[in-house]
Amino acid sequence: MCALSDFEVCAVTAPEALNSVVGTLYVVATPIGNLDDISARALKVLHDVPLIAAEDTRHSVRLLQHFGIATPLAACHEHNERDQGGRFLTHLLAGADLALISDAGTPLISDPGYHLVRQARAAGIAVVPVPGACALIAALSAAGLPSDRFVFEGFLPAKAVGRRARLERVKEEPRTLIFYEAPHRILECLRDLEAVFGAERPALLARELTKTFETMKGLPLAQLRAFVEADSNQQRGECVVVVAGWSAPEEADVLSSEVLRVLDLLLKEMPLKRAAALAAQITGVGKNLLYQAALTRQPEV
Repeated sequence: MCALSDFEVCAVTAPEALNSVVGTLYVVATPIGNLDDISARALKVLHDVPLIAAEDTRHSVRLLQHFGIATPLAACHEHNERDQGGRFLTHLLAGADLALISDAGTPLISDPGYHLVRQARAAGIAVVPVPGACALIAALSAAGLPSDRFVFEGFLPAKAVGRRARLERVKEEPRTLIFYEAPHRILECLRDLEAVFGAERPALLARELTKTFETMKGLPLAQLRAFVEADSNQQRGECVVVVAGWSAPEEADVLSSEVLRVLDLLLKEMPLKRAAALAAQITGVGKNLLYQAALTRQPEV
């Protein structure tokens, strides 16, 4: 087995001219912790392709060694993906297959690979997914929160100002929310989630999924923050945070900010009753509820 630091593709793709038949790009999911989670199909693809594009060749070489796979590796990470993509395309257009893997889980999900996949599809190259482990899906499947509709937000901004601004934009999102977070920021993240979403919003911390010290803890945000705050061990390892979506309350005085914005705009232009009726048509909120809200807000406009 070897890692191709300079992408010495000539060693694995002999053709000097492009073939009429191009190769296939396989997007291969690898385990997020427990190596038994790799699929038989993934092992076959990684064994059969002449080259594997890996996020970190030093990390992935240990995975391949464990399964006795000697396929060469070439780096494809966030710092070189755009530059190296053309060389990987040359490999594929020469008729040779290529497997794309990340350090763990499904490539492109908060991992490199998007630019390569986009370029391959634009070039008419077949892109074939080889499904497997994905931390966000694993966490959602065991969270006990609504899973019919959900939003994956990836990693939140590292700085508190940016993080809170992002959370403010999704605090009234009705779908279940899923975030990735680094261990050294998980406590800050939970504090901001509590501040923006409220202490009682149901949530779950999924930490070190499929690994020895896996944690799945579901609590209201205030209690979950306190749990992590009290145990430094919960501030280690890879973290997924699943948060219940926003539920519209029935009380008129706590209508969503967007509904109230629409109502205020209409109150500036027309009589109260008409504004409430039109706001109901626009937002889908009950007319009587909006009428009561308009009674309390009309003096402000």
